[in-house]
Amino acid sequence: MKRVLLIGSGEVGTKHAKALMRADGLELVAVADPAPAVAPPAGVPLLEGWGGALSRFGPDLVVVATPPGTALNAARTAARGGATVLVEKPVTLDPAHLTPVAEDARIFVAFQPHFAPGIAELLRQRPTVRRAEVTLVCRRDRAYYRGWRTRYATAGGILHQQAIHGLALALRLLPATAIASCTTTVDRVRRWAESEDRITTMTTFADDTVLTVDAQVDSDEERRHEVTLHLDDGQRLHIRGRNLEAGLGDPSSAPGDLELRQAMYRALPSDGTSPAHHHSSLFPLSELRRTLEVIDRVYRTTRTVSEAGTAA
Repeated sequence: MKRVLLIGSGEVGTKHAKALMRADGLELVAVADPAPAVAPPAGVPLLEGWGGALSRFGPDLVVVATPPGTALNAARTAARGGATVLVEKPVTLDPAHLTPVAEDARIFVAFQPHFAPGIAELLRQRPTVRRAEVTLVCRRDRAYYRGWRTRYATAGGILHQQAIHGLALALRLLPATAIASCTTTVDRVRRWAESEDRITTMTTFADDTVLTVDAQVDSDEERRHEVTLHLDDGQRLHIRGRNLEAGLGDPSSAPGDLELRQAMYRALPSDGTSPAHHHSSLFPLSELRRTLEVIDRVYRTTRTVSEAGTAA
């Protein structure tokens, strides 16, 4: 039985708590959060500081679900102590913070949609992708934008918080070449936070591969987060779902969030094994730097087209 410490009891942390309590072979021994939004499950102790919790419980697995201002420090501290660590995106907003250190080999980013049907095999096969299109349509109301989420400096924008699941997956499959050009347009209408309500961007890489993103969080349309891959042989692959959860499979039989999280937990190594032995859907922290570098470049080339007015 692996002992699990959960750091963070906000919106995402409570989802992890629910999944961990129902996961075979895992025991949630404590939750650490100085100001929990939701109380831990019954019988699970709550500690204010994660440093003290690490010392007291010596967990095998640590799940970090805190804002990016603290997530990386907590994850690396836990990994230095010998734990396997799963940390929520975006981990940090600055790609320079991800200069590799030894403990990063024990840290993985929590992209549970990457465990959707067909994704593991796709990542193993690594087909030649010439163009990737990421689409996000959802709605976040005013109540979502509070505290650290209000400011770009502490939360980032749509690409950091909402579209990163599909964006990170697309970048894993595109060749790792330098950025040649980037054009970006954003809309800011509601002004509920410093981040944008919609962003559209096209990034072209040195080998002429292309990444496009159209992501909006102010829509009343049906929610979806999808990736379309244009392969070198002309074939198209569609990764579908509200949040990629259908993968390459049938949307009507897509697994739920709880099932995907538990699949992610099961895939985590119990020790510092070689990356060659890791489950292909696991996202090593080391791979996140490229994702954040692309996001950083996108926002530095932004052209704002609408700021007037506030939605009712």
